[in-house]
Amino acid sequence: MPINISSDLPAYLTLMGENVFVISEKRAQNQDIRPLRIAIMNLMPTKIETETQLLRLLSNTSLQVDITLLYPESHVSKNTSEEHLLQFYTTFDKVRDDYFDALVITGAPVETLPFESVNYWKELCGVMDWSKTHVHSTLHICWAAQAALYYHYGVPKYNLQKKMFGVFEHKLTAPANLLLKGFDDRFCMPHSRHTEIRTEDIEKIPELQVLAFSDEAGPSLIADRSGRQFFLTGHIEYDRDTLHREYTRDRERRLLISPPKHYYEYDDPARQPINRWSGHASLLYANWLNFCVYQTTPFDITKITPLE
Repeated sequence: MPINISSDLPAYLTLMGENVFVISEKRAQNQDIRPLRIAIMNLMPTKIETETQLLRLLSNTSLQVDITLLYPESHVSKNTSEEHLLQFYTTFDKVRDDYFDALVITGAPVETLPFESVNYWKELCGVMDWSKTHVHSTLHICWAAQAALYYHYGVPKYNLQKKMFGVFEHKLTAPANLLLKGFDDRFCMPHSRHTEIRTEDIEKIPELQVLAFSDEAGPSLIADRSGRQFFLTGHIEYDRDTLHREYTRDRERRLLISPPKHYYEYDDPARQPINRWSGHASLLYANWLNFCVYQTTPFDITKITPLE
């Protein structure tokens, strides 16, 4: 999928170097097609890294994608320059009257806080409520998955005694779901979080279905019955070295942290991490865009059917 981003965005040169099909805004404007409009609400502190990871996956099919990057106006970013935000991002208030084929809401390192104590919680609630009427399909990642399940359905989160940190095997519990088309019976996904949601709470809500589950990491992929909202509790978008850099950072801060599980060769942090998830990451995002967005979104996206 040719992905339409500014040629000045740091991810542009990175993706071009990987032979990812990206096109400049100028070239995209001369193509006589209706691109998918996708918004990314980026809550991660490492915004440039997260942009690149998500854009890489969103570029992996055969249609043009028009990206809008959002950041929470009610939060001051400490790790991304104001210049970068002003040049490449906009705020929810400026797009609240727009319609999008799809929305991605990223994770955030705030999971130990009560939801209502997060300084941009009210703004995020506005985004999640808006997504029901102005977005055809929404993918929530890690903390955003917990936040959305809590906001939309009242599903609680629970603190973990030890950080869920590593690459864990997952099994399909709804293999016929189109989001999982082509998946193996088992697949791997990185997790990095201090809280969890529990299957028994999800099973109390008839509107929700667990699509994949890990014996170690718990429910990892949940969908609503409309097939328009998805909740991913891990970070299948991560690069090979993302967990390693998190581990190194926490050790340098003298935090009590164990090496990420099932990640390094022979579980030895001195060895190379083994990437066992990128193939399924590409497949998941391709399935989402193809089956859950492109084939079901209205051509006139102002005609999106609101979710109840």
